[in-house]
Amino acid sequence: MSARDPILEIQSRVNRSVIGQERVVERLVIALLANGNVLLEGLPGLAKTRAIKSLSQALESEFSRIQFTPDLLPSDVTGGEIYRTDAAGSGSFEFRKGPIFGNLVLADEINRAPAKVQSALLEAMEERQVTVSGTRYPLPELFMVLATQNPIEQEGTYPLPEAQMDRFLMHVRIDYPSDADEAKVLRLVRAEQAGTAEAPPPKVVQSAIFDARKEIDAVKMVEAVESYMVALVAATRRPAEFGDQLKAWIGIGASPRGTLALDRASRAFAWLQGRDYVTPEDVQNVAHDCLRHRVSLTYEASADGKRADDVIDELIRQVAVAV
Repeated sequence: MSARDPILEIQSRVNRSVIGQERVVERLVIALLANGNVLLEGLPGLAKTRAIKSLSQALESEFSRIQFTPDLLPSDVTGGEIYRTDAAGSGSFEFRKGPIFGNLVLADEINRAPAKVQSALLEAMEERQVTVSGTRYPLPELFMVLATQNPIEQEGTYPLPEAQMDRFLMHVRIDYPSDADEAKVLRLVRAEQAGTAEAPPPKVVQSAIFDARKEIDAVKMVEAVESYMVALVAATRRPAEFGDQLKAWIGIGASPRGTLALDRASRAFAWLQGRDYVTPEDVQNVAHDCLRHRVSLTYEASADGKRADDVIDELIRQVAVAV
């Protein structure tokens, strides 16, 4: 059996549970294969949480959910030390792990918690470890933070700092399903409530993810495609070279993490398509999700009604592929 087969099976199962969001599901699978974290943004009720739960139900993993609220404490995320006494009356401190030690960690409404709590995720997301009272605790080998965010309800929220945004491999936007897909959602939910939905098949084992990652590491990327990725990110930092319009739109460009994200995500995307090499089209396919949260727009761009996606569209149009 090919290493792709169990991964495609995971993707198929999640698509059957989250109808009409095939691209979102594909992005989640890409991030899982690329060993990265995802920020999923969309209006309430668009199956953000369901998509993440469905992924955990298809894969052999420990699922953790953290509901971010204004009164959440950092120790509610990382865990902390508690004092235990024995029958003789002597005691010692023991570390009790928090929900961050799961394999797939849902950070629900991440922007509802203050910066101190959000920062508790930084070390975990970047270094895959947690430090409590000077002691480091490694996170599981299979680890992924899937954070959700509501783009319109800003009362009582705390915007994510750019340092934390940069630690998400991808920023994925989820939109309304089509009318036909919404009708399918109705029928699916009715079947689940009536108990007539099909029983889920056995979960895919974690080793399938690790085997897939080894193959993705071997995906080839020629120098021309590599140069194209670097040029795309460099254009966000030197927009004046591409005209006054981009210069007026872009305030701050992407960091080197943007280039690394393009590399990892495009390799995973190419592998999912059954290829062992990356094309410029693969890079373009993942560019919006890898860069939209890494490009800061100017006030002028906002006044013109431009979004980060519009700017990335223009960059892709102008940045040439090396031959």
